[in-house]
Amino acid sequence: MKILLFCENKYAVDIVRPLQAEADRQGGHEVLWYVHQKKIPVFPLKDEVRWTHSMQEAYDFHPDAVFAPGNIVPYYLSGVKCSIFHGYAAEKRDQFHIRNYFDIYMTQGRYFTEEFLKLQKKYRDFEVLETGWTRQDWIASHRHDFDQEREELLKRHQCERIVLYAPTFSPRLTSLPKIKEALVKLVDEKRVLLLIKLHPLTRQEWVEEYRQLAASHQNIVFEDDFAVSKYMLMADAMVSDTSSTIYEMLLLDKPVITVDTVSQDPYWKDIHDVGLLTAAYDEVFNSQMLTEKRQWIIANYDPYTDGHCAERMLQGVAEYIKRHGVPAKRKLNLWRKYVSIKTFGRVK
Repeated sequence: MKILLFCENKYAVDIVRPLQAEADRQGGHEVLWYVHQKKIPVFPLKDEVRWTHSMQEAYDFHPDAVFAPGNIVPYYLSGVKCSIFHGYAAEKRDQFHIRNYFDIYMTQGRYFTEEFLKLQKKYRDFEVLETGWTRQDWIASHRHDFDQEREELLKRHQCERIVLYAPTFSPRLTSLPKIKEALVKLVDEKRVLLLIKLHPLTRQEWVEEYRQLAASHQNIVFEDDFAVSKYMLMADAMVSDTSSTIYEMLLLDKPVITVDTVSQDPYWKDIHDVGLLTAAYDEVFNSQMLTEKRQWIIANYDPYTDGHCAERMLQGVAEYIKRHGVPAKRKLNLWRKYVSIKTFGRVK
C-alpha cells in the first residue's frame, strides 16, 4: 500500500508517526510524509523518513491512503482519505463538523463513534471505523521510558511531584495572561516541579514571558520539545484551560486542573479564580468523584491502550479498498474545492 502521512500542522507529526512505525513493522508498504512548509518550516524527522514539502510530489506519489489529523485534505489527491483527528476535545465546535473531505472517520472510542454514526446517516458519503487514537500506540510503547529521568529531576530539584502546565494557544481561551503568579505560588508552597509545555502556535510574546519565568525560578522548567506526550508520562498532574491534552492526561488516569474551561460538564477540576489553584491541587489527588469521572473517560473516549491503533487503521483502509477500490479524488462542491486549492495550492 502507498501511504501518505499528511501533516498540515506541527502537532500532526506526533500523531501520524505510529503509522510509519506500523507500516515499517508490516513491510510491503511505501510511505511518504507531506509536510506543510508554511506551518512546519523545520521538520523534526527530516533525517528519519521519506518526506516532501511539495504538494506536486505528494500528488505524483499516487497514494492508496491518506491519513490526516486535520480538517482539510486536498480533494485532488488519490487515495482513501482518513481523518484520524488531532485530539479528544469533544466540546470544541469543530470536533463534529463535517467538511466533506474524508472517506473514513477513524474514531477514538464509542463516545465519538456514536456521534459520527449519526452524521454518517445524514451525509451518507463516508464510513466510520472505531480504531482508537494513534498517539496511544506511542504511549503504550514508551510508558516507562522516562521514569528514570523523572526521578532524577525530582531528586535534583528536591520536589515531591511534577506538574505539567500545558495551556491552549487560543487568545480567547488560554490561561497564560493570568495564571503566572498562581503557578509560582503552587511551586513555592507545595514542593512542586513545574514543567511548562506551550502549544506550537502560542503567541511569541507569551513564549518569551514564560521562558523568562523558568529562567528565574529553579523549580520551573520550560520545555521546547515539539511533543507533549513525554511530559504527560512524567507528570503527576496537569494544569491547563481548554486543550485536547486534558483528555490525554485523563486517559493516563492522572488528575487535571483547568482555568475557565469551555467544557459545560468537565470531568476534572475546573476553577474560575486562579487564586484557588493551590487548594485545587490538594483536592484532585484525594477526590473519589474525580477518580470515577476519569474512569468514565477512559471507558468511553479511548479504551484502546493495547498499542495496535495504527494496525487497526491500516487494516481498515485495506478492507475499504477491497470493497470500493482506490478513489481517484474526492467529490466536492466548488466552495470546498476552492478552500482546498487556496490552502495547499494547485497541481499539474
